[in-house]
Amino acid sequence: MGSIYDRADIYDLLEDEYRYNVYRRHWETLLKNRQIETFLDVSIGSGSVTLPVTDLGVRLSGSDLSEVMLRKCREKADAKNLSLELACCDFRTVSEHFSGKYDCVASTGNSLPYVSNEDVCKTLEQMDLLVKPGGYLYFDVRNWDKILRERQRFYLYNPFFDGDTRINLIQVWDYNEDESMTFHLLYTFEKENRIFQNEKFEEHYIPVRRKLLLSKLQEMGYEEIETMNFPVGISNISVDDTDWYCVMARKP
Repeated sequence: MGSIYDRADIYDLLEDEYRYNVYRRHWETLLKNRQIETFLDVSIGSGSVTLPVTDLGVRLSGSDLSEVMLRKCREKADAKNLSLELACCDFRTVSEHFSGKYDCVASTGNSLPYVSNEDVCKTLEQMDLLVKPGGYLYFDVRNWDKILRERQRFYLYNPFFDGDTRINLIQVWDYNEDESMTFHLLYTFEKENRIFQNEKFEEHYIPVRRKLLLSKLQEMGYEEIETMNFPVGISNISVDDTDWYCVMARKP
């Protein structure tokens, strides 16, 4: 079964003006009173999460393992007359593909858990190599502590629309014996009360607990480590109970 990241056309169906503005407000809040002019997203995907930073005058660069998603990101950037430096690479070796240093280096889209916990730590080290002194390291991820605590099986999305087509998305989560997880994504496309298309995808994750992530940042010497709901401002739920969270930390 294929990966959703091979189908940027379907992946981006969730994206609309409302979500774009939510992400824009997210970055407005995080970047306020922080001197961030250059920004690298090492899992930029189609650009949905981080392209809004360019509205704030930030110069964006990005990398991703998926050429399909990078092409989609480039199309979106071209539509906004933006010039982005993009590289197709594994974030575990990202420092080999960018020569400069950035005010903020980020991993967005719950991308870190695609690799082992050990490799997550290596990735944070790679990201750190590209952060300027006084700059920031950022990531957002699903709340794996909550997932492992509650062992939820089904994750439902509100229906959304592409023109007059209603689209439904459900995820089914398998908890594997090796402590990894398999997410099954089922999209159904409906018109005039009839499902005329369905698409199925499968993603494999290795849950990473918040304690490990925060401990690694502390080990690398990061300060002002702040953990927040993602996107910031979207709800008042505690970080322990939110579905997604983000972390921002400053390099001395």
